[in-house]
Amino acid sequence: MLFIVLHLHHYTNLLIMTESENQYKFDSIDIILYFWKRRVPIIVVTVVAAIVSIVVSLLIQEKYKSEVILFPSASGSISQDLLSVGVTTKAVLRLGEDEELEQLMQVLQSNEIRNRVISKFNLREHYGISPTTRYPQTALQRKYDKNITITPTKFLSVRITVLDKDPQMAADIANEISNLVDTVMNNMQHEKALQALALVEEAYNSLKSEIAELQDSLNHMRQQGVSDYKTQVEALNNAMAKALAKGDVKSADKIQIRLNDLARVGGSSTQITAYLTKINTQLVDLRAKYAEAQLDAKQKLPHKYVVNAAVKAEKKSYPIRWLIVTMSTASAFVLSLLLLVVCDSVTANAFRLKTKKE
Repeated sequence: MLFIVLHLHHYTNLLIMTESENQYKFDSIDIILYFWKRRVPIIVVTVVAAIVSIVVSLLIQEKYKSEVILFPSASGSISQDLLSVGVTTKAVLRLGEDEELEQLMQVLQSNEIRNRVISKFNLREHYGISPTTRYPQTALQRKYDKNITITPTKFLSVRITVLDKDPQMAADIANEISNLVDTVMNNMQHEKALQALALVEEAYNSLKSEIAELQDSLNHMRQQGVSDYKTQVEALNNAMAKALAKGDVKSADKIQIRLNDLARVGGSSTQITAYLTKINTQLVDLRAKYAEAQLDAKQKLPHKYVVNAAVKAEKKSYPIRWLIVTMSTASAFVLSLLLLVVCDSVTANAFRLKTKKE
């Protein structure tokens, strides 16, 4: 930084003027001489800055850091993964990808998790935010966002970082946020699954009722002697042919009456039987969907894999006092040097203009 300042001094023609040649020159000797000439103000400013930065760094409240690393699990329905034919059960165990990572991030940053954490750990009081403060909710959210950060990593995982003056509190908050993911996501899915279950259950029960009514109709027809319309008609027609062949007109008339009776209800019996065959197939499929919906409504699977849970930190993470003191002192040194160079350059330019006029 020192040479940057001196090069800036050189390129802006703010150079040291020699007494003999009334021109500017710039070399290492001049740098050393210039430092030595201005050593007192530079040392004073640098020492004062160092003392002030040490005092300020000691006044900064210490904070401890705890982190949780977790991966999203694959999204999907457990009923589809476990009950559906042709789907391997390993699908339940695989890690999530970009879509699941984005969903996990949205849930972790949701107001529901934020409000639950604030309420459970009484962060308003813990952060020292008075209810009488102007915009207390805004101040609380800013404190929350400052101390709690949730960031994705390049490995498709999520890092939850918590800073707090209490190391145990930092670890507890980080772990609680991680645990709340399953609670919030399961609640959202449970509500949707219950709605789906209600729809499937209604359709399933409606189809069962319809089948029961049709079965009652068939039973009534059977009581009237109609069991298998097609087979019965064929048998009666054969009996009619035999009776006519024997010339038994009386028997043929009775058979005809029976055929007429079958004709009145037989057509309906055939249609009902065919329709029952169709909707029974539908009932089998609907029963499978009903079982899936019941399982979905009961499932409470984890939506993340915790790689590293948060633990109580043994040493503080913030502030890094030596870095604060070093940066502050170096900045004061460079700033004081820059100001001195500017002041001397302005003085030199004024002297040169005055000399030209004389």
